[in-house]
Amino acid sequence: MATSDTSPWLALLHQLPTKPPYLRVKIWRRLQALGAVPLKNAVHVLPRSEEAEAEFRTLLDEIGAGGGEAILIEAGLLAGQSDAEVRALFDAARDADYQDVVHACRRLLDTGPASGADIARLQKRMAEIVRLDFFGAHGRQEAEAALVDLDRQRYAHPDVGRTQPAEPVPPTDLLNRVWVTRSGVHVDRIACAWLIRRFIDPQARFRFVDSRHHVPQDGELRFDMVDAEFTHEGDRCSFETLLLRAGLTGDAGLTAIGEIIHDLDIADGKFNRPETAGVGAMLSGICASIDDDLQRIAAASAAFDQFHAFFGKGDR
Repeated sequence: MATSDTSPWLALLHQLPTKPPYLRVKIWRRLQALGAVPLKNAVHVLPRSEEAEAEFRTLLDEIGAGGGEAILIEAGLLAGQSDAEVRALFDAARDADYQDVVHACRRLLDTGPASGADIARLQKRMAEIVRLDFFGAHGRQEAEAALVDLDRQRYAHPDVGRTQPAEPVPPTDLLNRVWVTRSGVHVDRIACAWLIRRFIDPQARFRFVDSRHHVPQDGELRFDMVDAEFTHEGDRCSFETLLLRAGLTGDAGLTAIGEIIHDLDIADGKFNRPETAGVGAMLSGICASIDDDLQRIAAASAAFDQFHAFFGKGDR
């Protein structure tokens, strides 16, 4: 964002009514989205630019429409705080955002490999932060390196590049097993667990582990984790691999669900089904409200049953 050496700041001074209470939250979120930093509780600044002025004018109108008062001024600091100190406020805010990305990457590296959807979400968040990084905060370099490490881990997965699935597994070999996967189940693992219980072994038991320290035991089958018996193969997600190897590819409902899970997990837009965003929102909502892995699977299973019935009609 270009800035001017004369009156380098734009300052929005505002006063909000006590009611409605949501207006304060709304304005605070808008200021955060603009990358503005507070000098005082009711004074927020941005580097001066045409874009920033347009954004602040829109916000000024919103405050007025909500019953508040606001003034937009061009500002130059004379005493009490220097331009360098204000720039440091912007850098500190962006460094905190970059650290959030670094921590998210490290969590995924610990439990990895990360899904394509996980990486895409973090890349989108990174782009949003960079857009608001007006002065080049130092944390950007560490966050970019963490994203590179995350992407490298995904494509270093031993199954990436395999273009043909392994031989189909006899159904009897899939019964009376303990199915093991990484803890913190999300899109692919939730769908796989539903598929296993619904179509492969209704009595299947599950274990959720830290993949870094798990030692395979007799009677276990692993899915969607490094060195698993059922995981990503080539450009297929683990759900698609299970469909292939369990001989379930002739089911139209399962095929449709597999296409949705593929696009959510791999994030390559291969199938581009219109239902994908809705299914993704449903699963994200479940994961946001439930911490226990078995409860997440149970909460999603009823929805997957309904999706299967709907897509299995043959006219979708």
